[in-house]
Amino acid sequence: MLAADPGASISAIAAEAGVDRRTVYRRFASREDLLAAVYAARLEAVEHAIADSRLREAPVAVALHRYVENIIEVNRTWPVDLTRMLADQDVRERRDVAVAEVDAFLRRATDEGLLRASLPAGWAAALLPELMHLAARQEPELAAGPAADLVVATLLRGIGAP
Repeated sequence: MLAADPGASISAIAAEAGVDRRTVYRRFASREDLLAAVYAARLEAVEHAIADSRLREAPVAVALHRYVENIIEVNRTWPVDLTRMLADQDVRERRDVAVAEVDAFLRRATDEGLLRASLPAGWAAALLPELMHLAARQEPELAAGPAADLVVATLLRGIGAP
């Protein structure tokens, strides 16, 4: 619901969840507290997705596919407005750590020849999240594995090493 309407009220959120708004307020003192909990849960899911992908240890192609599959699941489970999410300083700092980990992995993928070294700086890092977002939103009928196949094939055929 928050993905479709980031300004949704506690009453609307409670109605969508099938509970009374007082039930929501027992757990969250304010709408901001609820959003903070949602953002924290999404960040934890992203951090787990990165760790599970073994970006530093696994073979690059394996780690890439696992990362993409994991993030597609996160995007589908936690479809929140990232602009609002990143307005919080603590959230932004945690996200920056995750982004640095993925950037290091993409440098490794380039060093190992999976991605072209001649690409503009940051191109793969900007393109990959967009592709994962598209797969998560525009191909909802695809399970995460086939959706990851689509993203990885698009990424590598578009910017992969010849």
